[in-house]
Amino acid sequence: MIKNVSVFGLGKLGASMAAGMASRGLQVTGVDISQAAVDALNSGCAPVQETGLEALIKANRERLRATTDSVEAVKASDISFVIVPTPSDRRGAFELQYAKYAFKSIGEALAKKEGYHVVVLTSTVLPGATRNGLLPVLEQASGKKCGPDFGLCYSPEFIALGTVIRDFLNPDLYLIGQFDTRSGDALEDVNRSVCQKDPAVHRMTIENAEIAKIALNSFVTMKVSFANTLADICERIPGGDVDAVSDALGSDSRIGRKYLTGGMGFAGPCFPRDNVALTFLCRQIGASPDLLEANDHYNRLLAPRFVEKLAGLVAKGETVAVLGLAYKPLSHVVEESQGVFLARAFADAGLRVVGFDPLAAQGAREALRDHALIVESLDAALQDAALVVVTTPDDTFKHLTAAQLLHGKDSVTVVDFWRCLSAEVRNDPAIRYIGMGIFRPETSAAGVLEELWKD
Repeated sequence: MIKNVSVFGLGKLGASMAAGMASRGLQVTGVDISQAAVDALNSGCAPVQETGLEALIKANRERLRATTDSVEAVKASDISFVIVPTPSDRRGAFELQYAKYAFKSIGEALAKKEGYHVVVLTSTVLPGATRNGLLPVLEQASGKKCGPDFGLCYSPEFIALGTVIRDFLNPDLYLIGQFDTRSGDALEDVNRSVCQKDPAVHRMTIENAEIAKIALNSFVTMKVSFANTLADICERIPGGDVDAVSDALGSDSRIGRKYLTGGMGFAGPCFPRDNVALTFLCRQIGASPDLLEANDHYNRLLAPRFVEKLAGLVAKGETVAVLGLAYKPLSHVVEESQGVFLARAFADAGLRVVGFDPLAAQGAREALRDHALIVESLDAALQDAALVVVTTPDDTFKHLTAAQLLHGKDSVTVVDFWRCLSAEVRNDPAIRYIGMGIFRPETSAAGVLEELWKD
């Protein structure tokens, strides 16, 4: 059984994986080109912000260390996980320069090591990248052959920022793209020793695993878009309630309830770019990208459509408070954030925008420099707001009271994209509460329905 592992890349996923593996009894060596990240981990501190990470590092320091020396890390381990950035290029494909650098350093280390070693790519890549773009780098740098001398797998994680540790230790499935059975066996052995439950394990070719990873993320984005379409329909049908409809659909085992809650569009550092990357792949290989392109187009138009829907609620020059600027709760990441898109669209429509987020203030300031004032407290955000828009179901917002929202004003309009506010807020006579996805009389299609079926 493998007990010694190395993790190349100490970002949000890499650092969390390293700490998670150490918590399950493995001896872990983290590797990063950043001396600051290495020093942080060696001192028991988290090199990045992620929920629960620092506490997990401190609790497992005796099994966790870091270095900038790839040779040291490879020699001290039997399997290496590579979790480095694969940023999108201008075409929508994923670049490999950071992965190639890591694979070259591992290959040079393998040249100095006796015995078999497995290399596992965890970063998201497009089909063909591992075998055709990265394997040659390993073989050239090491002077060895994949199969007899070392193993290779592609095995991405299915995690979400803010819950990386929980997701890593409790996955729904393991996806193992294996060069051969020997390398796949070694990886599965490590996975089973780390996991806290008994998930499905799918072993396949490297290319099939590459397809499955990006296809899973892209499928989830289509589910989100469908849920948002349902919400739009429900707002126009008398008695419409997207949660009632989604609960019914989600009870069908063919569909499931996850990601079927109408609210904001899909966002963050993975979902939008993975959908675009799969579109790019379709074009390159001659497959139809129409469905994927339509999904991306629909999602990018949501923010201006929402502003158009809500335009009559406030006059130009009035203040809108946008609560939630990270792309999701428990995250400081604003990349592709629907809250940021919405704030920008409100500002472009002539409204004064004040934004607040429990974690994402710094990133939001940079993203909305010319569009919104980002404040440090809920009180400051709500002070002058004629319209309050809740864009993420963060606990900070769920517990807002009517008095906080009113902030001494006679009345206020509150738009709740996730229908997460309390009954006290919903029922307060001084608050005009609008739950997106719930029937709104001003958008009623009752007359249209009557005409449709009159005869």
